[in-house]
This record gives sequence, structure tokens and C-alpha cells, in this order.
Amino acid sequence: MPSSSVPESGRRQFLQVLGGGALALSRLAAGEKGGKPMRGLFPIGASPFTEADELDLQCLSAQVKFLNRGGVHGVIWPQIASEWTTLSKKERLDGADAMTSAGKGGKTAIVIGVQGPDMATVLEYAKHAEKVGADGICSLPPANVTDDSALFDYYKQLGSSTGLPLFVQSQPFPMSIDLIVRMYKEIPTFRQIKDEAGDTLARITEIRTRTGDGIKVFTGNGVRNMINELMLGAQGYCPATDLADIYAQTFDLWQSGKHSQAFDMFGRVLCFNSVVQTAGAPQKYVLVARGVFKNTRSRRSSGAETSSGRGGQGGRAGRASRPFNAESEKTVKAALELLKPYLRA
Repeated sequence: MPSSSVPESGRRQFLQVLGGGALALSRLAAGEKGGKPMRGLFPIGASPFTEADELDLQCLSAQVKFLNRGGVHGVIWPQIASEWTTLSKKERLDGADAMTSAGKGGKTAIVIGVQGPDMATVLEYAKHAEKVGADGICSLPPANVTDDSALFDYYKQLGSSTGLPLFVQSQPFPMSIDLIVRMYKEIPTFRQIKDEAGDTLARITEIRTRTGDGIKVFTGNGVRNMINELMLGAQGYCPATDLADIYAQTFDLWQSGKHSQAFDMFGRVLCFNSVVQTAGAPQKYVLVARGVFKNTRSRRSSGAETSSGRGGQGGRAGRASRPFNAESEKTVKAALELLKPYLRA
């Protein structure tokens, strides 16, 4: 249809939409060229709480600075391991402010989780993340939505709302690879997937092949199979933050071709995690022992976090809770002392 036959109001609206899309694409291209790389170790940030059960913004900032000192590539907050469902909107907005402020000038990319109870809230979180200088956004699927068409519409709207790189987290239901390929082709900001609801080892190669390596596959579930996944070409990992500097070294060694050294470094993670699990240490205790957090408070249970909530965290499967006492603390500190030559932060 000739442009002269299009009503002027409709033409203006079309140009505004086209211009907005072009702006988002130009910002994304600029971010890819000069921004922080969206690959490597992107642990899920823990949420620290004060003794009064308020989100501890000081410790949240300290966690970002700890990751920067440790040479960790990025961090995602708040997601499942961050207890995001217990956080108020104000806490999430204030937390995003604190994390992006703490990350300024550092190499650790700050990715803000934006899932919420409705689309309006999700978009509010996304736009706020962009406003305060986040390096990316991440979202779980809407609750109880499994239909590919509905999921595509959700991520299309979210991915079009900002120029920030979009991380998609495929939990709790496995996303079809057909859907992932479609999103890759039609959502320019979507280039990373935290794929953990299906058989990741079986899916890495297919996702890479069908997107021409355009999608970087990140893995979760405690990153228990890191070496296997590196062999298959995974490009990102989302453990907990407490040993993120060791995980980051494993990734960097592997990417530089030092596979034997990477194998040894990851073995240190597995050994330490077995000691900590046996000691029944709360997940946040290692962050306390490393001087990042002040306590192990969690909103998942009253008072201190227990070892029973450790499933999927840094390779430590959840087991029955056991007492964490002075002897347990001594054991964990002894294990940290053995790791000391390899700790960066």
C-alpha cells in the first residue's frame, strides 16, 4: 500500500514502533561490542537478611564486590535460590539499585531477575533494571504456563521492553527446543538460556546446533556436571556465590585450553562441597566464613538457614537437616583453609 494512503496517525504510530525497535537493537549491538561478556560464571546471588528480617542491602552490595574481587563473570539476582518469592517489590527495587551501584566499575555483569505476579510488574522490574544500569535481565516463565505459544508471547513482550540481554530460565517445566529456536530467531535480545528443567546434557548439543551457536547454554541444578557440560560446549554456569571464584577459575582454565588444570580445580569444588554437606552447614555459612555475610538468616525457615534447603545450591544436594554446631564450624573452616591458595576473594 502506498504510504500516501495510510492515515497520518497510523503512520506516526508505525514509525514510533519501528523506531523503538531499532533503538533497542542498536543498544543491544552496542552492549555486545563494548559491554560485559554474557558467558562464564553467573552464580545466583543469595539474599542476606538482618536480624530484624529486613533485606540487608549492605551485605547484598558486599556480595557483588566479593564476586568482583574473585574475577567472577556475572551474577543473577533475585532468582529461586535468592528466595525471590519472599521479597517485597520495594526490596527487589532497592536490591537492584544496591547491586548495580556496587557493580559500577567492576567486571562482574549484573543481571536482574524480573519475574513477577503479572506482566505489568514484570515490565516494571525490567525497565527499572535498565534505568539503574543493569547489564541484563532474567526471567522464569509465568507460573503454571507450559504452552509454547503463551511462553513465546511472554518472552517476546519482555524481550522487546528493553535493550538489555535477556536470560531465559527454563524451570520448572522443560521448554521445547522448538520454542527456544523460535525465540532465538524472533527475539533479538534473547541469547542466553539457563536450561535446567530437562536433560541438559542431552539438550546442549541440539540447542547449539539448531541456533548455530547463537544461544549460550547456561546450566543450573547446582552445576554438578560442569566438566561434562564444558566438553559439550556449555557457555555459562549458575551455582551459588560462596565458591564462585573457584568455579570461575575452572571455566577460565578450560576456555584457555588447560583442561587438566580445570579438571583439578573442579575437583576441589566437589571435595569442599562434600565436606560442607557432611558438616550440615547452612548455604550462607560459607559466605559468613569468608566475611561477606553477617549471618545465615533465611526466610525459608524461621531464624537461621538449615542444611535441608541446600538442594540445587552449588552442587550440594539437599539432605535431612542435621545440627550445625561448633565442631561443624571447625570442619568448614578447616576445609576453607585447604582451599585458601586457590581463593581469589
